[in-house]
Amino acid sequence: LSPGEKMGCFTFIKVIMILFNLAIFLGGGTLLGVGIWVTVDVQSFLDIFGALSSSVLQVVNVSYFLIVIGAILLAIGFLGCCSAQKESQCLLMMFFSVVLIIFIAEIAAAVVALVYTSLAETLLTAVVTPVLKEKYGADKSLTHIWNVTMTEVHCCGLNNYTDFTDSPWHKEHNTYPESCSVRGSLPFACPHVCGCLLQGCFAQILKEIKTHAGVVGGVAAGIAALEIAAMVVAMYLYCRLDQK
Repeated sequence: LSPGEKMGCFTFIKVIMILFNLAIFLGGGTLLGVGIWVTVDVQSFLDIFGALSSSVLQVVNVSYFLIVIGAILLAIGFLGCCSAQKESQCLLMMFFSVVLIIFIAEIAAAVVALVYTSLAETLLTAVVTPVLKEKYGADKSLTHIWNVTMTEVHCCGLNNYTDFTDSPWHKEHNTYPESCSVRGSLPFACPHVCGCLLQGCFAQILKEIKTHAGVVGGVAAGIAALEIAAMVVAMYLYCRLDQK
């Protein structure tokens, strides 16, 4: 390639990187905003997006998850735009390193999730169960979210109905949530009757994830491909600047 063609290619890649990272920046800002919205006013979020939005809202505290992911994407997008615009080798290497670390962390998380599913269940139980016992029936937002989740996903508690034992609701009503039963039957009245006692939400959500494993895998592969592309572009620009 002639020097002019090389310069044109460099400029094209630079523009692509700026646009790509601008999209990441805007996406991160959107996720951050939604996360803050869910944290501040969860009821209006549920009213607008309906029951679907609550299916994992409490099992995985999605508001804080969105805030963290949004903030990370904002930082990556800003760093990527600045490194390309300023043609800074230092910023490009920093961008490359951050994306590489995230890429490795995602692979590690995927391996852990596949191999240590029982560990994930143990950790969730240790975190979520005490919250249910302390706040279900006392915290209106949490109670509403769990009721909608259990009704839509057809599950009860994180592990089973005993997660609600000694909760404010259980102490006040001396019974378990109506969402835990089938056709109004109390879950502890017929625990051995098939279909009467609903299983925990963790098992149901895990089942849904496995059912849609192809979609989840496709999305994960797409994200990984974008991250690899971002690292390749960053390294290309870094090397071209080094040649200059």
